[in-house]
Amino acid sequence: MMTSLLTMLLCLATGKSDAQPCVVIVVGAAGATEYKGQFERSAELWQAAAQNAGVLSLQIGKDDQAGVSDHDRLHSVLLEQAKKGPQSLWIVLIGHGTYDGREAKFNMRGPDLTDRELAEWLSPIKSQIVVIDCASASGPFINSLSGPNRVVIAATKSGFETNFSRFGQYLAETIADPRADLDKDGQVSLLEAYLTAASRVEEYYRARSQLASEHALLDDNGDKVGTPASWFKGVRATQRAKDGAALDGLRAHQLHFIPSDRERGMPAEVRRRRDELESLIAALRDRKAKIKDDEYYTQLEKLMVELARLYRDLQSSGKAKTDAGR
Repeated sequence: MMTSLLTMLLCLATGKSDAQPCVVIVVGAAGATEYKGQFERSAELWQAAAQNAGVLSLQIGKDDQAGVSDHDRLHSVLLEQAKKGPQSLWIVLIGHGTYDGREAKFNMRGPDLTDRELAEWLSPIKSQIVVIDCASASGPFINSLSGPNRVVIAATKSGFETNFSRFGQYLAETIADPRADLDKDGQVSLLEAYLTAASRVEEYYRARSQLASEHALLDDNGDKVGTPASWFKGVRATQRAKDGAALDGLRAHQLHFIPSDRERGMPAEVRRRRDELESLIAALRDRKAKIKDDEYYTQLEKLMVELARLYRDLQSSGKAKTDAGR
């Protein structure tokens, strides 16, 4: 109890860059004993990953705080985050969910958390936000929470997939697993963890010759339309929606819960420009069919040259620091 309170105070009082997020791990009501151990195990894996990453974390739902429900504790934490200003914030919801056709709920000890409530609580926070709802019936959370500078992952594609979801367990196992590093750059991005976990869910049902009752979605472009893992080839979404809606994945692939040493050593302004250039290249690639080849390759060359120079300058700077330290 004392440890959790101390962690919460540190999380709220200490400034961190976007490379060092504050993580709020929420364990919901287990309902049955068989689920309690699974939820706590997932929370422990996230906690261990946070410790490995050197980031601050807070767990809600495991310890009791006299006179305060888990629902109100989470609200208080997010109110403090809104006052605090810029900070990368990850919220991981581990448990069960329900949907009544109007609103989705994450089941907590005491009052449940609705998708609309969480959207309202997060609205004052303009910095990078990642929300991962590992519960059943979590699809509507994407519709409610999607927005600029946000990544939202739901374990199900709608509120009507109400069976117990295994996606959260697999995601907790892959967020820090080097085997989930699909592009072999020495770190696991949020997108790579999502794709690996979704693949493991698919394999679980296939191995048992069962029809899958959960289909995870990821939204990171703010259009309230999530993209399933099956639409990706490697780390790029290749299948397009019938209405031509923009595809997700780029921003999630730029976020790493445990960054590599090179990523950690990259100055924040360089990382921001790198991410901007990657986003511009991806947007240009999506427009390729609509513009002339000469124009496309001229624009692409300009962006690629700037990106190459950025890495060259970064490498030269790192070498200079190494030589100076000899």
